[in-house]
Amino acid sequence: MARRLTPWRWAVLGLAALYFLVPLAASVVFTVDVAGQGLTFDAYTQILSADGFVSSLLLSLELAVATIAVVLLLMVPAVVALRLGAPRLRPVVEVVCSLPLVVPPIAFVAGIATVLKWGPDHLSRTPLFQTFVAVQNPEFPVVLVLAYVVMALPFVYRALDTGLRAIDVRTLVEAARSCGASWPQALVRAVLPNLRGALLNASFLTLALVLGEFTVARLLGFQPFAVWIYNVGGSQAQMSVAVSVLSLLVTWALLLALAGAGGRTRTASSRG
Repeated sequence: MARRLTPWRWAVLGLAALYFLVPLAASVVFTVDVAGQGLTFDAYTQILSADGFVSSLLLSLELAVATIAVVLLLMVPAVVALRLGAPRLRPVVEVVCSLPLVVPPIAFVAGIATVLKWGPDHLSRTPLFQTFVAVQNPEFPVVLVLAYVVMALPFVYRALDTGLRAIDVRTLVEAARSCGASWPQALVRAVLPNLRGALLNASFLTLALVLGEFTVARLLGFQPFAVWIYNVGGSQAQMSVAVSVLSLLVTWALLLALAGAGGRTRTASSRG
């Protein structure tokens, strides 16, 4: 049966490769083939010196690190407590964490903008007014971190839930507690090392979401990396496509590195 299915597998893989590689190859040709100049790599060599490239990329990376930290600090204890103490609440948590997939981003950002406009108008004479101002600081917009945390919930929850299904959390926690560890120590020393692959998956998915998110940042008036690519595309189309190609290649490289790290982790755990 496996031998009979092998040609079909190769056919599916070939079609998938064409689906992804043909547009990528066309994009690369567009960036290096300039009318009247022939083959040139100016679109790539000028990326680092482009106005706003470094600042927008650093802003997106800072937002990604903050989002990863907040969403993991929020979800890891929640999913562990859910599995240990309240398994009946799992359907409720699944529905709540899946809501960001149901609500369109345009409706989500419209709600955020309404709240941000409502706050200064009604809280101008209270200490909360400075909070509304601080979360919209262009140098580091905390409001984007909060929005990205909500948007990352479905992916982080699925990754962590899959990792927890592969281990016996209750036995690990009980063993750590019997050795004198407190609940935080049991979580950090017994559970988290066995969730290394799931944590990497959740972090990578969140990083990819933050680097590629456009709607929320654009409508709220901030300029992270995705918005910068869009703005550059209006005046320097080839550079915009070149940056997109490089971003895609870097994302693939990170995905392969993550898969390799996960494979080595599983091999080491099986040998142990």
